Amino acid sequence: MSKVFADKILAGKVAFITGGTSGINLGIARRFAEHGAKVAVLGRNEEKAKAAEAELRALGAEALAVLGDVRQYGAVEAAILEAKARFGNLDILVNGAAGNFPAPAVAMSANGFKAVVDIDLLGTFNACRAAFEHMNKPGAAVINISAGQAFQPAPMQSHVCAAKAGVDMVTRVLAMEWGPAGGRVNSIAPGPIDETAGMARLAPTEEMRRKVAQAVPAGRFGTKGEVADLALFLVSPAASYISGAVIPCDGGQSLGGFGALLT
Repeated sequence: MSKVFADKILAGKVAFITGGTSGINLGIARRFAEHGAKVAVLGRNEEKAKAAEAELRALGAEALAVLGDVRQYGAVEAAILEAKARFGNLDILVNGAAGNFPAPAVAMSANGFKAVVDIDLLGTFNACRAAFEHMNKPGAAVINISAGQAFQPAPMQSHVCAAKAGVDMVTRVLAMEWGPAGGRVNSIAPGPIDETAGMARLAPTEEMRRKVAQAVPAGRFGTKGEVADLALFLVSPAASYISGAVIPCDGGQSLGGFGALLT
């Protein structure tokens, strides 16, 4: 359990996390569960969903895993209603479902580009739109998982750059629109986080891992726990005046951009 905050700081809160059955997002779900939240996670893989639910329950949390595709508004809406029926109105939404694969633009199909934009950007909108009526209240908090590609162009990542830039703009607009009701909306932009499927695809060899680490001022990969701690802060009362922010969690990588990966 994180020692950054007092235990059970999220007691009584209900969190809904898309893409929450694996990777960074499951790490966030774990952290929220450790601190007292009731947690619902949405994913597409039944085996991963069952494992995530069991893991969260083993932490002593009330947990629910729901199957669905964030690209389909009706599926997201149904999943949120199922979570509400089990736990009550939502307090926290984390949009973490994402897709990625390295490819130059000239070798990428239109369907490949569209798939990433639909999962990352449309999926974020779908969940926010479906959750709004259940979170239209003071203290509600939304976190959209972005990436450094949103503000730093990266070779082989035109689809992700476009999708995540859109996610960050949705974050800013919703922060303006939802603020009067008391809700907050922020983005987290993780850098190279170890032991994730994304890094396994983007840095599949030890040589690539070395180059990625060298491009980070901190000189290392981040951990899923470090991203989870930032998420915990952003949904806690300690961040009550933070909204519309895009916060890198990348060891300073975005300060130098992705160009170093080409050298």
